[in-house]
Amino acid sequence: MITPISCVGLDIAKAKFDVALLNALGKYRSKVFANTPEGFDQLLNWLRKHDALEAHLCMETTGVYGRGLVRFLAQQNLLVSVVNPAQIHAFGKTELVRAKTDKADARLIARYCQMHRPPPWIPPADEIVILQALVQRLDDLLGLQNMENNRLETAESAAQPSIEAILVVINQQIDTVRRQIQEHIDDHPDLKSQKKLLLSIPGIGDNTSATLLAFISPFERFHSAKQLVAYAGLNPRIRQSGQWAGKSPIAKAGNILLRKALYMPALTAKRYNPVITAFCNRLLARGKRPMQVIIAAMRKLLHIAYGILKSGQPFDPEKALA
Repeated sequence: MITPISCVGLDIAKAKFDVALLNALGKYRSKVFANTPEGFDQLLNWLRKHDALEAHLCMETTGVYGRGLVRFLAQQNLLVSVVNPAQIHAFGKTELVRAKTDKADARLIARYCQMHRPPPWIPPADEIVILQALVQRLDDLLGLQNMENNRLETAESAAQPSIEAILVVINQQIDTVRRQIQEHIDDHPDLKSQKKLLLSIPGIGDNTSATLLAFISPFERFHSAKQLVAYAGLNPRIRQSGQWAGKSPIAKAGNILLRKALYMPALTAKRYNPVITAFCNRLLARGKRPMQVIIAAMRKLLHIAYGILKSGQPFDPEKALA
């Protein structure tokens, strides 16, 4: 039986975060702090005041809102975990939780932490942090480009010069950021060698390899390809009861940039990667719908990427088809 320990649940918002300290006796202490460097220092002092510096802290993945706090906590050598929000949501269902407030959410996270003891968060290396920022920025710019192109198609002639001028700037920035990504990877031997391995997979190009390197690093935290697929939110959500079985959509409770980055490569790999082609043909022969096949191809690409990164050997279709 797991011995109860003090756990701290952190519910992060843009301007503040709620904290729930759950001690071994099942008693709570709650407090709210500003989501600022000053608030981080105040949290540290509050934990020290309550003899909780040895507690296990836990928070959900909240993108940019929680980034500063989790780095601060790791720098203080505190034990902190970052978990998928879907895990907390599922845990709340087992408790039949009805209250939905920031304070209640922080307490729920603390209980989850105390029961499941998730693994500690491993801070990414500086070069990965930079690569993540560049890849995220490229995705933002591509989104802006798409929006402006859509506006250009329907805009009145008087507005078109303005849109075209904005597109010129956006296109220049896209080229600049892509060049920065390439140079950054080339400047780091490990990233450069891993990119070379990923590029050996038909269907995966420069943009996809950069996204994979940015968001699956450190690679060692995934103990199986199945874990990586779940992290990307590409694992199927099974719906079955007795003899009834409903459709099984993907979970979508993972890194959205990975899913976006794999869609077009899956379409390409379906045509030009012999392993993916054979795989998709088998699924189509079994009556799978076209979109199901594409999603399965995305998963297969991740499995292949995991295998070649783990082995350090480039993709070999003959071995894969054997």
